[in-house]
Amino acid sequence: MTRLLLLPALLLPLLFTQPAAAQGSLNMLCAPAADWCEAIANAFQRATGVRVAMARKSTGEILAQVRAEAANPRTDVWFGGSAEAHFTAAEQNLLQPYASPNMAQLHPWAQRVHAQSQGRCVGVSSGAIAIVYNTEVMARRHLAVPHSWAELLNPAFRGEIQLPNPNSSGTAYTIIAGLVQLWDEDRAFDYLKRLHANTNAYTRSGAAPVQAVARGETALSVSFNMETTSLAQQGFPIAMTYPSEGTSYEVACLSIMRGARNLAQARRFVDWYLTPAAMDLGLAANQYHVPAHPGARADPRIPDMRQIRLIDYDIAAYGDSQRRRHLLERWDREIGSQPR
Repeated sequence: MTRLLLLPALLLPLLFTQPAAAQGSLNMLCAPAADWCEAIANAFQRATGVRVAMARKSTGEILAQVRAEAANPRTDVWFGGSAEAHFTAAEQNLLQPYASPNMAQLHPWAQRVHAQSQGRCVGVSSGAIAIVYNTEVMARRHLAVPHSWAELLNPAFRGEIQLPNPNSSGTAYTIIAGLVQLWDEDRAFDYLKRLHANTNAYTRSGAAPVQAVARGETALSVSFNMETTSLAQQGFPIAMTYPSEGTSYEVACLSIMRGARNLAQARRFVDWYLTPAAMDLGLAANQYHVPAHPGARADPRIPDMRQIRLIDYDIAAYGDSQRRRHLLERWDREIGSQPR
């Protein structure tokens, strides 16, 4: 059983009332930060009496697991991770359609992914890709802060950049798919080849590089803005800029597995999460994603996406399984296999 994460007093009356009588079980795979996943699982269990077994994994790992479980699903709910990965699972008939009565209150971008996936996932949060740097390391090494994709190719950054691996990281796939849409596929991969010279590692998790930046283990990474804000709020010397050419973004999704053993509880979870009080758990867990419900609590630390130069990101097209497979295979062949 996951540990109980204490929430601010304002949320306690809403979510941490006396335990309800046992109402069955729910098996959840969760892609965001572990503290947020644990807060969600504990709050839902406390509010409903449904026993929650939660495992935190990266988006690519979750997609691989639900594929492996296709003939005998053990997972009921998949929370978080990029919509593209959910779309890939939906295309492979791994997800159960569901339209929550609470969905009509969500932002249009959250409802749009539900329509595009034929009802198999719904948007729960959003965030943009940023260039992230350790302010102390950059100053100590006399490195200029980059403000563009082009500036990341500066030879002064050789060995200073850490990136995630797209085979396991939804963050990495969003970065690569965004570069392809910003330019074109050949130009994007030519850029990634040149960026490879400055890259010291490709990590399994999308969160690992930004955490390494926060600890001063590497000077730079490319990651989501909400993860960077969370670390900055914890006191780490970390800051970010947005690429001047334009950047990609994600809509994180929530899905129910086809063949879920606990379907009633899974639907109950979706209904519960698509409310302002549940989405406020992100703030309580020091997570600053843009929430899908306009009634969720406002906070100045949540990034204003209107102030960021976002590309016209086609979630449906880049959630296509064949396109995803093609891009991953090309990355393995042209980038991942190269020596550093």
